[in-house]
Amino acid sequence: MPKIKNLSEACKVSFSPGGPISEEALERVRALLDEIRPLDVGLDNEAQIARNWNSSARQQNGRRGRNGSNQCAPPIKYLHIHECESFSMGIFCMPPSSVIPLHNHPGMTVLSKLLYGKLHAESYDWIDVADPPGQLQPRPAKCVRDREMTAPETTILYPDRGGNIHTFRAVTPCALFDVLSPPYSAENGRDCSYFRKSLVKEPSVVLPSEINSSEVVWLEELEDHQPPEGFVVARGLYKGPVIRR
Repeated sequence: MPKIKNLSEACKVSFSPGGPISEEALERVRALLDEIRPLDVGLDNEAQIARNWNSSARQQNGRRGRNGSNQCAPPIKYLHIHECESFSMGIFCMPPSSVIPLHNHPGMTVLSKLLYGKLHAESYDWIDVADPPGQLQPRPAKCVRDREMTAPETTILYPDRGGNIHTFRAVTPCALFDVLSPPYSAENGRDCSYFRKSLVKEPSVVLPSEINSSEVVWLEELEDHQPPEGFVVARGLYKGPVIRR
């Protein structure tokens, strides 16, 4: 059986509409995700291109506009693999320098595997405070991860820890395989929200005594679950084995 189908079958028995049924079940899924290679999901050619990618060659050959921006920069592509009420699977293919902006995964557990290439990951968790600010007001968060990731590498984030709010910037062409449990669902309160770092210097929130204020990052939510201007994800064609319900 193809590895992607093994992964799907494991997800079906390890995830429920409320998320992973146990930590052990989650680890079984992670172990199978660790085995997935670009070839297993129809991305062998793209992975080869990424291995041969040269940043200086791209800068010389890219057609640039009047302001120096690359007019031919391709969009991020999302390859949908499968979705049911318990989990979803898909792959983000990111061209160099592209960015997936700061966003969250409310009530969700997310496994992410970098299939090929290199990216910079920055992730945060909320800091619990006695009197939380309003939805669109700056909220205190702590940095969980701020480093480069190189394929192959797998991470897990949880609803309240592990960097549930994160952003990615592609250093080279790269592909990020996401398994979400449960999947996004606005009807069930799991709509994606986007955030930005706040410019407010002294928000009116009392931090817990054990928190060093110099390590706090203040994040504010963008209105109406709308992504930042200019963020576009195109639908790509998944060329790997088909996963049926």
